Amino acid sequence: MKTTKLSNRNVMFTLNNSPDWALNLHLIMGEAHNFIVDTGFGSNSVDPIIQYARQYNDLPFIYVNTHYHWDHIWGNGAGEKQFIVAHNKCLNQIKTHWLEMMAGNESYCDGDVAFTLPNLTFDEGFYFPEDGVRLIYTPGHTEDSISIFDEVDGVLNAGDNIGDTMEALVPELECKKGVYLETLLKYQKLPFETCISGHNRPLAKSEVNGIADLVMDKILKAV
Repeated sequence: MKTTKLSNRNVMFTLNNSPDWALNLHLIMGEAHNFIVDTGFGSNSVDPIIQYARQYNDLPFIYVNTHYHWDHIWGNGAGEKQFIVAHNKCLNQIKTHWLEMMAGNESYCDGDVAFTLPNLTFDEGFYFPEDGVRLIYTPGHTEDSISIFDEVDGVLNAGDNIGDTMEALVPELECKKGVYLETLLKYQKLPFETCISGHNRPLAKSEVNGIADLVMDKILKAV
């Protein structure tokens, strides 16, 4: 697991359990809570992040699932946490797809993996004012995708709404391109400096803004 400190409160943890792609998990150390954004492949993904945070504080943990895909939720049962937060569509998607995700990807399980659902869900957004952490509904890669914005340090986590490589910045989309474009326009309005995503390197805001141009071009060519 590679550790990258992005700001005073934000740390990115990169796992290379697959030879073909990396997975980024994200810790925000707030004033009242530690937030772990996505929980990876199981308890062995989450436990090192908890140990890292404990070097600095004794705050309770909140887990955030950016969307329902298996590599972002299998560590939900690890450790002690106050809440697991997700969009309310994510709850249903996990229930619907859990068995098929396990059957198709069981070799990636790392440590304990338990069927553990989000216990705090929302529709359009959720705010933790004491921490300056905002959760935003941002469909695109999946219909339940959310993003996490640290208002204090100006760091955005876009989940898998950013493609896996610099050559393919537009990800696979379960939503229509127009819906995804609306999400990208939401990003443009946020005053972030750094954007973390599920599988790519950290991006500057100018790089994220440029994705909207790529999507608009695709939409125009399809007309």
